[in-house]
Amino acid sequence: MTTVTVLSGPERRRRWTTAEKLRIVEESLAPGTSVVEVARRHDVHRNLVTAWRRQVRTGVIACGPEPLTRRGDDVGFAAVSIAPDRQPLTAPSGSCGAIEIEFAAGARMRITGAVDAATLSAVVAALTDGRPR
Repeated sequence: MTTVTVLSGPERRRRWTTAEKLRIVEESLAPGTSVVEVARRHDVHRNLVTAWRRQVRTGVIACGPEPLTRRGDDVGFAAVSIAPDRQPLTAPSGSCGAIEIEFAAGARMRITGAVDAATLSAVVAALTDGRPR
């Protein structure tokens, strides 16, 4: 004879809509709020809330037209301005122009002429500790 156990109560594998995930993530980003408190309030594991926060940060979960409130330690967009070139108007032969990049840590990189994209990407990754910007 076979025994069957019927579990009554809420299903443990719940389905969360994108709107619910975004609401919980936004609540977890409020100043003075901890991920553990928010997870307990919504009866969800804290690792799931952390995963959703990462997905919002990387764009896997779209946050709609209004951006979520961000803490100061999150990476955001930086202002960009095009400065006039202080070089003489006649560029040396073989030159393709110049690009100057100033990093948040204060480091500055100036690129002149033709540069291989892979090499440039490796240099930028090294200067930013491998974190994409």
